[in-house]
Amino acid sequence: MIAKLKGLIDSLGDDWAVVDCHGVGYLVSCSSRTLSRLQVGSAAALHIETHVREDAILLYGFAESGERDWFRLLTTVQGVGAKVGLSILSAAPPEQLLQIIAAQDKAALTRANGVGPKLAVRILTELKDKAGKIALGGFSPAAAAAIAGAAPLPVEAGRLEDTVSALVNLGYKRLEAFQAAGEAARDLGDEADTSALIRAALKRLGKDLMR
Repeated sequence: MIAKLKGLIDSLGDDWAVVDCHGVGYLVSCSSRTLSRLQVGSAAALHIETHVREDAILLYGFAESGERDWFRLLTTVQGVGAKVGLSILSAAPPEQLLQIIAAQDKAALTRANGVGPKLAVRILTELKDKAGKIALGGFSPAAAAAIAGAAPLPVEAGRLEDTVSALVNLGYKRLEAFQAAGEAARDLGDEADTSALIRAALKRLGKDLMR
């Protein structure tokens, strides 16, 4: 099984690259995130996931091992094949996926080609327990803790969800609302009521908008 390819980029397409390794060209399917890091004629090293079928050997390449780990995890969900897995990674890179799952942000997943509302719900449900157990870089510690259960938020889930819902009703995206509400909850502690959490979260969102 091929686990890694290192060579020169021979050519690029919308969702693939050809890696020239000592004169042998390997066709590798990639997410748009990985493709954006590649240039024709430049050296590259890709982490490879190999799928063997009766009629073909298919290679999927990733600039980072964390992206490959997410690809493996996503494709354990029924209805998520390799093409959809790459589509999800193109729409939501690894550093955001834990946050999306923690926030149960269906809308963020449905932005990926091939992911409808029902499949998005299935992904969020099936990966909620699995995602926190894989060691990946670049994600929010708060989101990872929320999934893995390592550091539960200091307010009850109902108040947190009410805060998130209020922020979404004000026009904020669910993911950014979840992040702001979680940070507000950690700052204010378990005595904070919903109105206090909303005010604190809005202050955080206001600061983020001014950056």
